[in-house]
Amino acid sequence: MLVGNIRDFGAKDVGSVGGKGASLGEMTTAGLPVPPGFVVIAAAFDRFLEETDLIQEIRGQIAKVNYADVASVDAASRVIRDVISDARFPADLSEEIMVAFEDLGIRFAAVRSSATAEDSSIASWAGELESYLNTTEKSLLGNVKKCWASLFTPRAIVYRNEKGMRDTHVSVAVVVQEMVQSEIAGIAFTVHPVTKDPNQMIIEACWGLGEMIVGGMVTPDSYVIDKRDGTLIDVNVAEQAKMLARGASGTKSRAVSKNDRKRQKLDGRQIREIATICSKIEKHYGFPCDIEWAFEKGEFFIVQSRPITTL
Repeated sequence: MLVGNIRDFGAKDVGSVGGKGASLGEMTTAGLPVPPGFVVIAAAFDRFLEETDLIQEIRGQIAKVNYADVASVDAASRVIRDVISDARFPADLSEEIMVAFEDLGIRFAAVRSSATAEDSSIASWAGELESYLNTTEKSLLGNVKKCWASLFTPRAIVYRNEKGMRDTHVSVAVVVQEMVQSEIAGIAFTVHPVTKDPNQMIIEACWGLGEMIVGGMVTPDSYVIDKRDGTLIDVNVAEQAKMLARGASGTKSRAVSKNDRKRQKLDGRQIREIATICSKIEKHYGFPCDIEWAFEKGEFFIVQSRPITTL
């Protein structure tokens, strides 16, 4: 089986489902509010490369890269991603993925890359690979391929070189989850990354999908909480004029209503609720966590958790 339910994986499975897939499976088993989904394991990508005879082509392109020349990196990336895009999707794997999607019973999915070296002691691939939101049944297989190909974006090629991983086997699994159409979303650091105070947690929030924060497109609200008693230490409210939401195809930017632009995103009760969830995640893992969350129709969902690598 090259496709498995998220709940069937855990921290021990980083080698097959990557950091993201392993973390989501681990949190699902721990009873945390993770959207349901499945993982196309990294072995599926490895088999795809073998069956399509792309391995030598990719190695040849990488070998020609001059890392001091941006044009050289871009050229290799373009060729590799084109050949992956053009290659035939294995029929049995296609069927397995489509059946798993049908079993989820959803219209829209978040399709996210999960590198097998992600969040490891060697390097953290957080933010280096790509995600595709509001994926439909029609665009699913194409977006799985795009996630595979994102292992060879220019920044991913440079990143691997910078980390001394040119000769390290890195593969990519793909996580497919029910899409949370978040009204509010954000990130949390269970130890404040600036003060490094282990008793302080910081939560950041924006209107709409959390990619606005992850991609640095917006200044979010920030709330600092004392983890010992849940006291709200500091609140900074940021004005937000644009947000990301589902469009006719994929996601689109749209204006935030005038009434909401200067309004605080989360109220005190909601801040305490997400802080409690994040504290449970930190307690489960036993180390400070960088967490992505989403809020839809009165419920919080966790869409990622990884170790904080900057402390």
